[in-house]
Amino acid sequence: MCLKINRWWAFVWLCICATIAHSETYVPADNDQYLYTGRIDFSDVKAPSLSWPGTSIKANFTGEHLEVVLDDQNGKNFFNVIIDGNDRFPYVLEAKQGEHRYLISSALSKGKHSVEIYKRTEGEEGATLFKGLWLADDSYLLTPPKRPKRRVEIYGDSITSGMGNEGANNGADHLGSEKNNYLAYGAITARNLNAELHTISQSGIGVMVSWFPFIMPQFYNQLSAVGNNDSIWDFKQWTPHVVVINLMQNDSWLIDREKRLTPIPTDAQRIAHYQAFVQSIRAEYPKAQIICALGSMDATANEKWPNYVREAVKNMQDNGDNKIDTIFFEYTGYGQHPRVAQHNANAEKLTKFIKKKMKW
Repeated sequence: MCLKINRWWAFVWLCICATIAHSETYVPADNDQYLYTGRIDFSDVKAPSLSWPGTSIKANFTGEHLEVVLDDQNGKNFFNVIIDGNDRFPYVLEAKQGEHRYLISSALSKGKHSVEIYKRTEGEEGATLFKGLWLADDSYLLTPPKRPKRRVEIYGDSITSGMGNEGANNGADHLGSEKNNYLAYGAITARNLNAELHTISQSGIGVMVSWFPFIMPQFYNQLSAVGNNDSIWDFKQWTPHVVVINLMQNDSWLIDREKRLTPIPTDAQRIAHYQAFVQSIRAEYPKAQIICALGSMDATANEKWPNYVREAVKNMQDNGDNKIDTIFFEYTGYGQHPRVAQHNANAEKLTKFIKKKMKW
């Protein structure tokens, strides 16, 4: 009998020890020590919705354990989870549909750590609700990182999103797992400049025509990036110092090659449509430096489409806009979406341009 009792108490003690060893601290999404970046829907503060590429959550925390709680719409999104600034080797989180806890590490060193949860994918993969973090028992969030003072916003298509940038040079470039906005030229440029970045991009989108039934002039002012919807972003909420617009690659394909618009727009109409969109951005940001870009896919293989951009910018300059300019990323002859090496080259060019223009 004594032996049975002793075994029973031993079992109970093991259960107690296991419970103690695995006790955790939950930090919900509405904790004020999180630093959120990007167009994020806070309609539910306990479950903010991330849909745009590059939207992120940063936090500083203590302890050896970290889990992330996400509720993903479609099970198609990917995130970089970057611990202690080590972005060369992020934890790549493939979100499953629905709400799940994702163990990032249970063997961190004791003491202070940082985490960044960064959306690699875009609105076409759906939205993700961030529900919070699980930390080790008696662990907690520290004062968050400081928000950068410089602010950059970028409007673009698949190039800006980072479609296929981690794919093999001789491989496909449509896989969600190989779409990494963190290594797209805009995101790299923002880090080079120590600037906060908002990325407003959608693969396949154009100014006049897209691969789907909506265009950037119908999409740019949305709070949610999931398709064409009725959500509205409040532009007064966040004002950039620099706006980069890299559009017209899809227009060049769909108008000249695919003949998707009938009648085919004239040169003057192409310029007018592009100029109207840029002017809509200018109306939101009267003081921002606007940089109209194009490339580095085959829209810059010759001067036809860059000249449309130049002419629109010249029209605005002639009308008194002295805070608008152009930059073009050279077509390398590579026939697919640019890979990381090309994004790095484009980021280097854009970084130098902005530093000179803004005296940063």
